[in-house]
Amino acid sequence: VQLQASGGGLVQAGGSLRLSCAASGRTFSSYVMGWFRQAPGKEREFVTAISQRGIYSWYADSVKGRFTISRDNAKNTVYLQMNSLKPEDTAAYYCAAKLKTDNYYSGRLYTAWGQGTLVTVSS
Repeated sequence: VQLQASGGGLVQAGGSLRLSCAASGRTFSSYVMGWFRQAPGKEREFVTAISQRGIYSWYADSVKGRFTISRDNAKNTVYLQMNSLKPEDTAAYYCAAKLKTDNYYSGRLYTAWGQGTLVTVSS
């Protein structure tokens, strides 16, 4: 599967953005989809993930209650709705795909990655 992320931009603190990740291929619904982010000078970190049919989702504590992940398997797309954005959310955001549900928080287990989209939150 190949992934293309989009939707990043500059937003003021408290604002919202929606990221999209479009996937190629016929097996999108077989993949757990995740979002990770990497801020300048920091390591990549898990943000959220969603199961193959969208029944289960998991969030990092830092974004719980503010971010929502969703997917549309008919459109081969996963979304990340980000509300109440904070300056500390500034990072490059990457979507990723893996086949198994376990260890959804570990970036090492994801086999496909998008190119990243930059989110900048100004204070």
